[in-house]
Amino acid sequence: MLADIVEHLACPVCEQPLRLDPGALRCPRGHSFDVARQGYVSLLVGSRPPGTADSAEMVAARAAFLSAGHYAPLESVLAEAVLASHTESFSQSPDGAGRRAYGGPDRGAGPVIVDAGAGTGHYSAAVLDAAGRGVGLAFDVSKHAVRRAARAHPRLGAFVADVWRRLPIRDGVADVVMNVFAPRNGPEFRRILRPGGRVVVVTPAPGHLSPLVEELGLLSVDADKDRRVARSLDGFAEVERRVVAFGLTLGKDEVRAVVGMGPSAWHLGAEELDEGMARVFPEGREKVTARAEFHLSTFEATSNAR
Repeated sequence: MLADIVEHLACPVCEQPLRLDPGALRCPRGHSFDVARQGYVSLLVGSRPPGTADSAEMVAARAAFLSAGHYAPLESVLAEAVLASHTESFSQSPDGAGRRAYGGPDRGAGPVIVDAGAGTGHYSAAVLDAAGRGVGLAFDVSKHAVRRAARAHPRLGAFVADVWRRLPIRDGVADVVMNVFAPRNGPEFRRILRPGGRVVVVTPAPGHLSPLVEELGLLSVDADKDRRVARSLDGFAEVERRVVAFGLTLGKDEVRAVVGMGPSAWHLGAEELDEGMARVFPEGREKVTARAEFHLSTFEATSNAR
């Protein structure tokens, strides 16, 4: 909820702290941001168009697919990686005993997890459940996604923001930044991380959704993906990498959902998808098998980064 995270937010106009008043977030200089009835707030300002935002249809497809548990193995490994990324943060006693002294708001209530490009907040909720404490800041450029994220977990607050701009988050407040299938802004991640904080990144691996990629003509993973991730996190060093892979058994609706929730939804026309589905599901076939495959990497800031 916004009340749990407002102390970590900053005005996107003047960078002053924000307070939660009835129906709005306000800063000392008078800038005001209305809280939607769903419990989220838009902190996206300016006339410059934001990055590409997921549509309502893409968000609905993602919510349906993830809620069915198809990526549960990834959720478990992600939660393990986030909790292991800074053991001290997640073992600190809830009453604040042993609290570390560094800049930023009082953090006696537990660790702060920022989910950059959070989508529906599904992965944030899984991590917060596993942690048992702390709060999550979930932001996405899609208001359709953020509406769902605002209701994903009682300790998760959600807001609309663009990862390519200065984030409306105060300096040095995050223990961990999660980045799951989303763009990355290395300088901003470094700014909002506290000393010793880490970034946990999940990206699709080359074998992801095989053989559906070939059979349906979906977008494949760029061979330069790993180098692009490293470039986007200049000033960070990869300290751990895992390959997370498991099988999927999917029906027709589930295949349409996994296609519709990802980048192929922007490129694959309805007629083309229907033709591919007819090939994948000939008469009499109800289920197909596919492979889910991801890279999960943990990064920490290098000492010479600025």
